[in-house]
Amino acid sequence: MSFPQTRLRRLRENAVLRESLVEVRLHPNDFIQPYFVVDGEEVKKAIKLMPGIYQYSIDQLLKELDSATKLGINKILLFGVLEADQKDDKASEAYNRRGIVQEAIKAIKEKFPELYVITDVCLCEYTDHGHCGILEEGNVLNDETLDLLAKTAVSHAEAGADMVAPSDMMDGRVQAIREALDEAGFSSVPIMSYAVKYASGFYGPFRQAAGTEDFKGDRKTYQMDFARNTAEALREAQADINEGADLLMVKPAGSYLDIIRVLKDSNIQVPIVAYQVSGEYGMLKAAAQVGVGDLQKMVLESLIAIKRAGASLIITYFAKQILSENWLSQK
Repeated sequence: MSFPQTRLRRLRENAVLRESLVEVRLHPNDFIQPYFVVDGEEVKKAIKLMPGIYQYSIDQLLKELDSATKLGINKILLFGVLEADQKDDKASEAYNRRGIVQEAIKAIKEKFPELYVITDVCLCEYTDHGHCGILEEGNVLNDETLDLLAKTAVSHAEAGADMVAPSDMMDGRVQAIREALDEAGFSSVPIMSYAVKYASGFYGPFRQAAGTEDFKGDRKTYQMDFARNTAEALREAQADINEGADLLMVKPAGSYLDIIRVLKDSNIQVPIVAYQVSGEYGMLKAAAQVGVGDLQKMVLESLIAIKRAGASLIITYFAKQILSENWLSQK
């Protein structure tokens, strides 16, 4: 049957019916809000390239989380930010049990025991050269890095982290972290692996936020080629599952919706998480500021696309704004 008997607009003309038939919805439980924590007191430092996002000292982060949790934020991703003189070639502060992330976790869990705290496990914020692993004569050493990543993950779990998220893209790091967590008595702590992480041009604002903007090299020897390889994404995902990953992340999200869908349609049976990264956040903010479009509409459209592609959870810097401005209830 075809037009005029078939009229697809019949299912769209009434708002009640239209809402009743939607296939994809956004819910507050879908979101993970990232936060950046720094040493000091009374610090709330704006990140120029990410309007509305800040670096917080622990005391100010607790104030921020008091507001965020009341709005419905129940999952956060925590990054540590150091001064240059705190960094070294072995990323010692990454696995320091009194380090900034470790102390922040303790303070957060004491005040907000129900808040689900996920920690980024990587070395780039802690090394004086900015790479995600141990560097020797210009080469990032894979196997020598694994022990430090594992020590970092265990120190986060000891502090009270609910989940660890290795973002380094070293081969074998999920297995090393899983074995270390289990040996330390944290077999129930899940691993959300940055399984498919591309050497993307969308990370610029994050480097400012994480204090790594002076990094001059590139990470193409360990992060994935952004332009070409889809089969490699499947291999990376399957390798991490085999090593014990509980969730898989695709990063960035917006330019890799096809990869999310490929993973979703494969035989991979773990939840997929997508990271709407700093560059995506910054571009949407900038576009709205110059009148390209309405921020709310553009953000929600971008997030719906990520969900529609197959992501179960979305890491997005917009999470708090979405909830504070009640965007999900406005059609």
